[in-house]
Amino acid sequence: MSTEACCHGPGYATPLDALKNGPREKLLYTVTIQPNLDEPHGDYLSTIDVDPDSPTYSQVVHRTFSNRKGNELHHSGWNACSSCYYVDKNAKSVPKRNRLILPALNSDFIYVLDVAIDPRKPEIVKVIDGEVLKKHNVTAPHTTHCLANGNIMISVMGDAEGYAKGEFILFDSEFNCVGTWTKGDRKALCGYDFWYQPYYDVMVSTEWGAPNKFRRGWKNEDLEDMTQYGCRLNFYKWSTQNLYQTVDLGVEGTTPLEVRFLHDPKRPDGYVGCALYAKVFYFKKRADSDEFDVKKVIDIPTKLVDTGSGVASEMGGMISDIIISLDDRFLYVNCWMHGDVRQYDISIPDQPKLVSRIWLGGAICSDLPNVIVKEDKELTERPPPCIIKGRRLEGGPQMMQLSLDGKRLYVSSSLYSPWDKQFYPKMASKGGHVVLIDVDMVNGGMTLNKDFLVDFGKEPYGPSLPHEMRYPGGDCTSDIWLAKDS
Repeated sequence: MSTEACCHGPGYATPLDALKNGPREKLLYTVTIQPNLDEPHGDYLSTIDVDPDSPTYSQVVHRTFSNRKGNELHHSGWNACSSCYYVDKNAKSVPKRNRLILPALNSDFIYVLDVAIDPRKPEIVKVIDGEVLKKHNVTAPHTTHCLANGNIMISVMGDAEGYAKGEFILFDSEFNCVGTWTKGDRKALCGYDFWYQPYYDVMVSTEWGAPNKFRRGWKNEDLEDMTQYGCRLNFYKWSTQNLYQTVDLGVEGTTPLEVRFLHDPKRPDGYVGCALYAKVFYFKKRADSDEFDVKKVIDIPTKLVDTGSGVASEMGGMISDIIISLDDRFLYVNCWMHGDVRQYDISIPDQPKLVSRIWLGGAICSDLPNVIVKEDKELTERPPPCIIKGRRLEGGPQMMQLSLDGKRLYVSSSLYSPWDKQFYPKMASKGGHVVLIDVDMVNGGMTLNKDFLVDFGKEPYGPSLPHEMRYPGGDCTSDIWLAKDS
């Protein structure tokens, strides 16, 4: 595909184009959960001002309410991104990145927001009823990605009865449901996240668990049936939509969540963060076949912790997010339970090197009186609580979003409100937060910015819980690039 035969759609020509020429972010769209399930305004999208020259810097400047209870908005995605950048010059129209899509984990509704008319005040322009998904025997929509052909694909995690099901639902550019994506008899047992790499004709997906299990909170006995909880990577042939390889990651790989190919569209490798036991696996396509080799490359030890019961048990780090800088140099990993964010140099992709680490709360802080750490293979003393502008951060580091230039890492605190209430009840009652980490892109290193804090403890309808974040112009976790000759 030559650029002479194309016109330009939304996004950037290459990942490095985005890194070098993308504008500094000024707004941060943040999915925000209302933990009070009786509050009629429900979950909402917060627009946060992240322009340091603005008088409303680090403040929520607008809230787009769903006005429906019980949604549990979670992740978001665009109707068009950099995979739509090169468009045939004879195309009838050029895609625009003007719609933000918000699926709801609990209600199965999908909200479509206009972000072009007034980027500071997104407006809901379409609501897709949860019955649309149930008619196709799918529920619990999660990850949204635009496709180069103009369609939008959303992963799902359950069937109509709430049992585990790894599948994807398609919508056209007008948000009419096209149907499910996977072809053939072979199906993934569970679903969660996905990423595609058309140059190698491949898509990879991950697994959380059955909606009727994770919706009621975490229970150890859920792992007794691994058809209903995830531990596998699933590889699909992109052109035929067939699942052709499933890799069982074993016990250490329980709950593989966020998955990323490296941004370079001609790279056949990537990473997946496995939440429960805090392991990161690296996967790479074999040179002589379509099969992928997978190996563990980051192993964060569990801690033996007594949280007040008098009995110590293993506490895994709970990696709930990973993110890769657009130059494919740094990998960021969070540990929601332990409380730290880690930066790894991935210049040698299968040998990540830890270069920096920051503590943002967590469940083992030194000021927690009922917590006793019996064994810690990494630390000699417990980390102190994190306090910004006089506010103690409750909860741990959760979703992350990196600026296009790689110099600023935004971190939110909420994982999923039933789990927030179970593991961090003070955050659920006092509200969550978004903080900012300044990144040294030359030498590696992270510094917490003590001048930036978005406190969700004083929201109009009570304390709320911020989760996933996006910039209006695209970011490191929404844009997928196509190779020009793919």
